[in-house]
Amino acid sequence: MLRVKDLHASVDGKEILRGIDFEVKPGEVHAIMGPNGSGKSTFASVLTGNAKYEVTQGSVEFDGRNLLEMSIEERARAGLFLGFQYPVEIPGVSMANFMKIAVAERRKYLGLEPLSAAEFLRLMRERASVVELDGKLMNRAVNEGFSGGEKKKNEIFQMAMLDPRLAVLDETDSGLDIDALRIVATGVTKLRREDNATVVITHYQRLLDYIVPDFVHVLYKGRIIHTGDKSLALKLEEQGYDWLINDYR
Repeated sequence: MLRVKDLHASVDGKEILRGIDFEVKPGEVHAIMGPNGSGKSTFASVLTGNAKYEVTQGSVEFDGRNLLEMSIEERARAGLFLGFQYPVEIPGVSMANFMKIAVAERRKYLGLEPLSAAEFLRLMRERASVVELDGKLMNRAVNEGFSGGEKKKNEIFQMAMLDPRLAVLDETDSGLDIDALRIVATGVTKLRREDNATVVITHYQRLLDYIVPDFVHVLYKGRIIHTGDKSLALKLEEQGYDWLINDYR
């Protein structure tokens, strides 16, 4: 599904990613962990097409296509989804209208017929229940006045509506209390299928109690320096990163 080879990327002339090799197959969940400043969010931004970052070397294939040649809009239509660490507010645009347009574009790309108004409303209700999102929020502007937990629930609701091939979740657990974390993470797990995949970027093992990864990768100074199974996250929680990164300082 996703194949990254020797990926280098810079921002304002400073190299952040220094040769990432990374592959995701359908049905898999990958967790990316690492100290602050390691390049985790940069990696997510490069995958989703943030123009702030310049790719200087390497290749990225998504479902057999050259991802780096695709616009942000093309990536989204093709089924690449980014869950933001800090979801933005969009004043003046209601949640319902925002999702109606987004879903229509995704279905058009897939060659599917548009949903009727009744079908769309039914789909919104079903998907909102996945993360226990209050239906009253659908008539409000996107994320405007939402609490931190509501914004993160809204991110996963959008993910559920768009049904992406690959979801990249950038510190979705940031700022969540225990109950909101459980609801959001359980929602992600409910959406897992054999034909989609998820990349979870996180600092904390607690998220991985709910979203159980097949692989855990440690990113440090722009490179993946170690890969293991879910037990690696537990070891990092207990021992930190020093035992891994001393040779790379």
